[in-house]
Amino acid sequence: MMKYKFLILIFSIVNYTFGQSKNESGNISITSNKTATKVSIQDNGELLVNVSPQDLQKIKSKAFVSYSDFGAVGDGKTDDIDAIAATHAFANQYQIPVKVDGKSKYYISGKGRTAIIQTNTDFGDASFMIDDTQVQNRNLPVFMVSSTLKSFKLKGITSLQKNQEKIDVSLNGPHLVTVSNATVKQYIRFGANQNSGKAQTDIFIVDKHGYVDAKAPIIWDFNTITDMTALPMDSTTLTLKGGHFTTMANKENSKYSYYSRGISIRRSNVVVEGLEHRIIGEGETGAPYGGFINIGDCANVTVKNTLLTGHKVYKTIGAAGVPVSMGTYDLSVNKALNVSFINCSQTNDINDSNYWGILGSNYSKNLLYDGCSFSRFDAHMGVANATIRNSKLGHQGINAIGSGKFIVENSTIYSRHLINLRPDYGSTWEGEFIIRNCTFAPSNVKMASLIGGSYSGQHDFGYTCYMPEKITIENLRIDDTKSPLDYEGPAIFANFNPKMKDESYQEKFPYVKTKEVNIKNLNILSGKPLRVSDNTFMFKDVKVNKQ
Repeated sequence: MMKYKFLILIFSIVNYTFGQSKNESGNISITSNKTATKVSIQDNGELLVNVSPQDLQKIKSKAFVSYSDFGAVGDGKTDDIDAIAATHAFANQYQIPVKVDGKSKYYISGKGRTAIIQTNTDFGDASFMIDDTQVQNRNLPVFMVSSTLKSFKLKGITSLQKNQEKIDVSLNGPHLVTVSNATVKQYIRFGANQNSGKAQTDIFIVDKHGYVDAKAPIIWDFNTITDMTALPMDSTTLTLKGGHFTTMANKENSKYSYYSRGISIRRSNVVVEGLEHRIIGEGETGAPYGGFINIGDCANVTVKNTLLTGHKVYKTIGAAGVPVSMGTYDLSVNKALNVSFINCSQTNDINDSNYWGILGSNYSKNLLYDGCSFSRFDAHMGVANATIRNSKLGHQGINAIGSGKFIVENSTIYSRHLINLRPDYGSTWEGEFIIRNCTFAPSNVKMASLIGGSYSGQHDFGYTCYMPEKITIENLRIDDTKSPLDYEGPAIFANFNPKMKDESYQEKFPYVKTKEVNIKNLNILSGKPLRVSDNTFMFKDVKVNKQ
């Protein structure tokens, strides 16, 4: 066995951008000219971590490493980010867990430093104050959970078909595959935040033989592929436990300059449990946040028994030149599969509209809320399959576009619609809605409808837009007792297009409407009848079956 005189561990600042990361771990060398454990900063910003042989043996004997082992003070005043980053770098090198010291209080400045987590970490009862009032690089997360496995380009595959069962590859295990076609634009956004669309994108899992996981299928036809990347999936589960995190909010101008100062997860098979995040110091202005827990480019992530906080809403001028409220998140899911939130809640009142909805997601599949109390569920640029059960959804409710099955069961929804199909992305859902054993308490009783959305048929979103082909509603209770005198009763569908009054209206991009709605055991507390829609013409061909 090699006898360690002294270890010098060098690692670099992480270069990070939203949705992807580059981790340059640097070099490892051994020297015998020093004996004290010390963390120092080089002229280029790199950390130099010296570990004495005595300390190395102590750490190995206790089988975990703590921030205090590398000089963290934990007094809530001293900037401990360098010691925290050094601790995780050491833990990664020796593949040992990190266990945080007792009830220590760690202050984390706005320095451009990211702690890379590749081993189990128990934050315990420790507190972390993340100071965002003076940040060197708002794109750098404070912590990033990453894999030691490296992605690579897949060559030789020139096209894909929707629901294709197998791709022509031979691998050494399950891989996460991301594919794009830059020649096709989709999600061409409409409205105040309009844009010219994004490259056609999909993400899915294949096994070592190239078979696609049927639970997260390929959802688009790719006639051309301009980029295809495979990332090996870690076979073990990495766990983050505990920790009381507080963000001292930035006070920047209110514009779309997102802050990523939290925990970014870029590794498959991760569990986050028992974490708390709070926010203080929100003032008159502030830049939005991209998610304290930011999950992307990975699969099989579970967040449970976790307390989060909605961010204050700030306004700016959108792409269309009109004022808009900026989306700002404590949870974010982007290009991720099989992500679950279990028994989670937020510190704010879920019906307080001063705070933005807590989740934003894009390019994801199989999202789950179970036992959650949140202000919002949201899928911007599509989700394939989603389930909400045993939960409460507040003022921003359920907003989604996508495909597959959307299941809502044993839940209470307090927003304007039970499910809102986002108009800015075409109010599209290619699949089925299943609503069971729920209570809908509309925030605007006069305009109450189960399925909300808007579609003019005049804008090209980059894909055909659908309403759910089939909607099943069982044991639904509608609490519309606080209704005005001119209230006519709840509707199945909102008035998606007030201009479509007869056959003379022509859609340039036709909307594929719902075929059937099956309703069983409906209880409307106002006693008013359930109507199809204010727009009887638009939904005249929908078959409604009531039991």
